[in-house]
Amino acid sequence: MKNIGVGYENLDQKVYQVVKEMIETRKLLPGEKIPQEKLAKELGISRTPLISALKFLEHEKLVEVKPRRGFFVRLFTVEEMVSIFEIREVLEGLSARRAAKTITEKESNKLRSIFGNFLDVDNIDDYQAYSRADKQFHILIAEIGSKEFLTTILQTLNIITLAYQNITSEGLIREPNETIKDHMKIVDAICNHDPEMAEQLMRDHLKSAIVELKNIASTIAN
Repeated sequence: MKNIGVGYENLDQKVYQVVKEMIETRKLLPGEKIPQEKLAKELGISRTPLISALKFLEHEKLVEVKPRRGFFVRLFTVEEMVSIFEIREVLEGLSARRAAKTITEKESNKLRSIFGNFLDVDNIDDYQAYSRADKQFHILIAEIGSKEFLTTILQTLNIITLAYQNITSEGLIREPNETIKDHMKIVDAICNHDPEMAEQLMRDHLKSAIVELKNIASTIAN
């Protein structure tokens, strides 16, 4: 791991970004204790900026403190994930609507290219690559449609969604072979400057994930 103990003016912010990325990429897993001494040594820093970063991540609900035990990557319940998806449905629906109104040709080309490697695949089984594309898709639409106002909020919600679910499915709630169709319909609506359709398709896409999560919760309860 890169030593970040020197050469950075705002060390707390850099450490925060590094640890957040480790959560996002599953180098630190849900429910796992964050090894402060080991991590500080690997990053070439003292524990002070690390603790500062962890407290900020706690504020973002990505990390939690357990008394006398330390900092842990937060593990969300299925019920909490349902609530998160309900928030995403509203905010990302708005982002898709706004993106459809403002998207440029350059942005359209970038959006259309995200799932390009999967379009001619009969059975998408590379969950890791598809998960990366899924994250890029949702974040790009947020950046186009929400600019600076909602992007940070949606990025955090996406990190929670992709980093805190079933490890074997790389955080994906539904099968790639199902969602690729949703994604491409949303892409077409946004690139064709159809805000009403873009919002409806995005909301339907996320509602389907909510239904799946509720089915999981029901199965667990029984």
